[in-house]
Amino acid sequence: MRRTLNHSGGGVNRRCWVQPCAVLLLAIGLSGCASYVNGYRPVALPDLPRQSDTLAPGQREHQRILATYGGAFQDPRLEGLTSRVVEQLVAASERPELKYRVTILNSPAVNAFALPNGQLYVTRGLLALASDNAELASVLSHEMAHVIARHAAIREDQVRQAALISRVATDVFNDPQMSAMTLAKSKLALAGFSRSQELEADGIGVGIAARAGYDPYGAVRFLTAMGRNLAMRPTSNAGLDPRLLDFLSSHPSTPERIKNAQANARQYTAPGSGNRDKAGYLATIDGLPYGEDPREGFVRGRRFLHPKLGFTFMAPEGFSLDNTAQAVLGVKDGGGQALRLDVVRVPGEQSLASYLTSGWIENVDSTSVQEMSVNGFPAATATARGEQWNFRLYAIRFGSEVYRFIFASKSKMADSDRVFRESVETFRRLSLSEVSGAKPLRLKVVTVAAGDTLERLAGHMNVADHPVERFLMLNGLEPGQALKPGDKVKIVVE
Repeated sequence: MRRTLNHSGGGVNRRCWVQPCAVLLLAIGLSGCASYVNGYRPVALPDLPRQSDTLAPGQREHQRILATYGGAFQDPRLEGLTSRVVEQLVAASERPELKYRVTILNSPAVNAFALPNGQLYVTRGLLALASDNAELASVLSHEMAHVIARHAAIREDQVRQAALISRVATDVFNDPQMSAMTLAKSKLALAGFSRSQELEADGIGVGIAARAGYDPYGAVRFLTAMGRNLAMRPTSNAGLDPRLLDFLSSHPSTPERIKNAQANARQYTAPGSGNRDKAGYLATIDGLPYGEDPREGFVRGRRFLHPKLGFTFMAPEGFSLDNTAQAVLGVKDGGGQALRLDVVRVPGEQSLASYLTSGWIENVDSTSVQEMSVNGFPAATATARGEQWNFRLYAIRFGSEVYRFIFASKSKMADSDRVFRESVETFRRLSLSEVSGAKPLRLKVVTVAAGDTLERLAGHMNVADHPVERFLMLNGLEPGQALKPGDKVKIVVE
């Protein structure tokens, strides 16, 4: 979570490798748009500075992407690696005259996408998940395929057409229901079209990687790792089917893509051939930050701590937290309860009680507003109601800013109010020793020694849960697979 809310960059719809992390947002009706869900109006995120309006479309999109994904991640080794892989892929592609530029994004999300102008993006989370040059090449060649086949340009045209259809329906029919139905139909048509584009790009990408000398089965391995990573995300506990979100986000299901990638790879060679350079790749990503940007705080189990801003809090029992650039989001196992923490500026002369009823959220019960104190900090609380969710709101003045807790429950608020109050009361200032002791997570590449087992190496993983499963996922290993002394593997350390 950053100090201030940032624009969500809603124009970026070319998420090719994974679906957006939307389940936590959907669970409490929050999003970056101005739509209404269950009678709750989400907080609007501020737009980019006005001077960006003078930029060319490609530059504006680039700035939105940087704002959404934590900016560019500067690392000469990684930049050199991605550039070399792209150069080899370009030479083997159907359009070697095209120019590409790769930006590494400072985000733990596993994602990659392309703009029509040849600008390619990969997140450091994706680089951490990949295990060799062939897997990286499979991602980059897939994105190049979108540019070569003009998928990105066609997608932009489709998005503009959907927006135009929606605007015409609203203006002409003056009927919100008709407008919503028209927009839904146009979006479904767009989703189906993009699904076929993704499979086509997979096929083109595998061919480019194979002709460039890379192991074409790198796409199979990476898609498998991506599916395992998705299965372990806390968002899968939000009570929504991730496969539905995957389809509605215009991405084929991961098993379908794996099957497609295998069929394409078999056209070029048998498994086990082609360049992988696993040792060189692991040496390059050794020390790569893993998980959240240290500048945006850390999730450690149910606890969130932000050394730079100097605070911490503990989520209720059974909650899984997800730290994003805009907010800290949480969902209880099995769904039914959720939370959001973000930060806003509120004038010092405005009371927190009046802020809670100032209109940033609808249906606030004015009789429920109470002023209070949380560990010595001025605070206020209130309740609000939606059609399906009940909300408990807290505003805490910490320094020059106000921290907003939004707790949501599908059950009666009285049943969950106590645990929400206990969670808020854990909000406190970090001590100097806690600030100095808070270390970010990083990847460490270690050598397998004689006698090492999966369980023993996983025991060194500094992760909140499922260390064995995460170790297997990060290294592309199967349960029970024997390790060879001298092999290099990734672990997560503080």
